[in-house]
Amino acid sequence: MTKVTPDDITQLKTQLADYPDALVALDEIEDCEGDLEDAAIALAIRVGQQPDIANSLWLDSLAKKCRAVICQLEYREDLVIGNIAPMMEHLIATKVCPALLVTPVLMYVLKQGVKEFCEPLDTVSKTE
Repeated sequence: MTKVTPDDITQLKTQLADYPDALVALDEIEDCEGDLEDAAIALAIRVGQQPDIANSLWLDSLAKKCRAVICQLEYREDLVIGNIAPMMEHLIATKVCPALLVTPVLMYVLKQGVKEFCEPLDTVSKTE
């Protein structure tokens, strides 16, 4: 289980005030007592998805589907310092993930560590 704190949620509500889907997602995360996986499943159901694997595996799988976009160097530095608004906008624009799920995905990546999350792609690019 990946948990975030009430302070994490409050901080992001301020940072993402211009993103209605992010605020809905943050409210859901708050309702789930900071449990990102539970919130992501509830949000996925809202957008018509039917997650069929365990909560923790499903969010991890969704994040990995977004990895190529999330790990683009021009956005990664912002993520490393905790500024997720530019990546939020970019992920929403690419439609690689439903807008309502972008916030839990990005919070999950931050909790995993951006560098660690992107390492598989960095390893691939070094061998090419």
